[in-house]
Amino acid sequence: MIAEFYGAPYAVATDCCTHAIELSLRHTGADLISVPTHTYISVPFTAEKLNIKYVWSDLLWEYYYYITNNIIDAAVLWQRNSYIPKTYMCLSFQFKKHLSLGRGGAILCESKKDYIALKKLSYDGRLPDLPWAEQNIDSMGFHYYMTPETAQQGIEKLPEAIETIPIPKGWQDYPNLTQNSIFKKH
Repeated sequence: MIAEFYGAPYAVATDCCTHAIELSLRHTGADLISVPTHTYISVPFTAEKLNIKYVWSDLLWEYYYYITNNIIDAAVLWQRNSYIPKTYMCLSFQFKKHLSLGRGGAILCESKKDYIALKKLSYDGRLPDLPWAEQNIDSMGFHYYMTPETAQQGIEKLPEAIETIPIPKGWQDYPNLTQNSIFKKH
């Protein structure tokens, strides 16, 4: 339903946008990202966690921004048919977002191959709809999937979210991260 709303071929539900970004970075093998000075703090923390180099950007973004040439932080984007082809667009359904589920996220992607790989990454290296003990787990995975209860809540709230006009968001809604002591050394 989320893929259909955004006009993307596929959507992989995750437990949060930060993990959607992390999985996209792992999937693409990114080794350098661009981080706007005004964004959510988990973006540079994720780079630190994954030992990925990052550079600060003074980008004055609205709705979304590129982290790499094909990974987009679209945490505050809520617009029908806004998927950008050949990208991994990371969404948030955190409690302050337009589709407010308390917690949750998704990765919009273009190919079934990427969908399967990202699904396995988000789901402990396994595929859904088959008991894990009956699977030959052949790739690394993480426990970053959206719970069925959260997904159900999203299904129930989606019609109202589609009919409601979102509040525009962008760089001005975030503090300058470079002013935090933790980033003074970077």
